[in-house]
Amino acid sequence: MSVETTRSKGPQEFETVLAASDASVASFETHSRSTLESIQHRLHKSPAMVPLIILLISVVLFAVVVGGRFFSPFTLTLILQQVAITGMVGIAQTLVVLTAGIDLSVGAIMVLSSVVMGQFAMHYGVPAPVAVAIGLLVGAICGLINGILIAWVKLPPFIVTLGTWSIYAAINFIYSGNETIRSQDLEATAPLLQFFGGSFRIGGAVFTYGVLLVLIMGAIAWYVLNHTAWGRHVYAVGDDPEAAELSGVRVSRMLVTVYTLTGIICAIAGWALIGRIGSVSPQAGQFENINSITAVVIGGTSLFGGRGSILGTIFGALIVGVFALGLRLWGTDPQWTQLSVGALIIIAVGIDQWIRKISA
Repeated sequence: MSVETTRSKGPQEFETVLAASDASVASFETHSRSTLESIQHRLHKSPAMVPLIILLISVVLFAVVVGGRFFSPFTLTLILQQVAITGMVGIAQTLVVLTAGIDLSVGAIMVLSSVVMGQFAMHYGVPAPVAVAIGLLVGAICGLINGILIAWVKLPPFIVTLGTWSIYAAINFIYSGNETIRSQDLEATAPLLQFFGGSFRIGGAVFTYGVLLVLIMGAIAWYVLNHTAWGRHVYAVGDDPEAAELSGVRVSRMLVTVYTLTGIICAIAGWALIGRIGSVSPQAGQFENINSITAVVIGGTSLFGGRGSILGTIFGALIVGVFALGLRLWGTDPQWTQLSVGALIIIAVGIDQWIRKISA
C-alpha cells in the first residue's frame, strides 16, 4: 500500500523538483549585472580600453593647461618620436609579461646589439647590412640564453634577467671600450645604421622612419597574438601553464621562443636607437628596461600573465610621452614627470587587481 502510494506520488514529486529547478534557473538567468560589474567585464575583455581612456584624458588635460601649443603638429609628432624606442622595447616586454614573466635585460640587449652593429661596421670593415644582421643575431643569442635559463633550468625570470642585465651591460662597456662612434663617421661609412633617423612629411607633421617602424611592429605583433595559434599559446602559458601543457602546448619551448624573439625585437630597437640619436653610444638607452615595464603596466597588461595587449602597451608609452612633454611645456620641474608616472603605475596595477576579480 505504502509502496504503491509512493510510486504514484513519485512522478508528481519529480515534476515538482523540476519546476523548482526551472524556477531557480530562470531566477539565475534573469539576474542582471550591476553597472559596476558590467564595466568590470568590459574592461576585462578589452585590456587596452583603460590606457586609451587615460591617454584621451591626458591629451585633453594638457590641451587645456598648455593651450594650442600642445596640439601643434610639431608637438604631437615629437611625442611619437620620443616614445618610438620605448614602444619597440615595450612590445618585446609585453610578450614576456603575457607569459607571467619579466625581462629586466631588454635595455642592455638593445644597447649591446647597437654597439655590435657599430663596431662591426666601423672597425671591422663589415658591410652595413651584414653588421645589422650580426647585431640581430647577438640580440637573439641574448634572448635565447634568458629563455634557456628560465624554461629549462627553471630559474625565476626576475632573477635570471636581473643577472643577465648586469652581464650584458658589462659586456657592452668592455667590448666597446666605452667608446662612442660619432654621427659623422657613421654618415661616411655606414649610413644604413642611421636609416631610422630619417624623416618624411605628411602635411605639417614630420615623422621619422623609427615611428613608422614601431607602428608596423605593433601591427604585426597584434596580429600574431590575436590571430595565430602561437599567439593563443602565449596567452595560455601566462594564464595557466599546467593547463596549457595538458592541452598540448609545449610550455618550455614556447618560453624559449618568446625570450628569443624578445631579444631580436630589442636588437631591432637598437638599430632604431642609432638612428634616433645619430651615433652609437654604449651609454644610451640604459633605462629602457624600466621604461618598457612602465609602458606595459600602464598599458593594462597584467603582471600575473595571460591578459593584456600590444595596443595597450603603445597607449602606455604614449601616456608617458604626453605627460613628459606636457609637463615640460607647462614649465614644471622634471621631477613632476617621475612623480606622475609613478602614480600612474600604482593606479594601473590597482585597476588590474580590480579587473582580475571578475575572473577569480
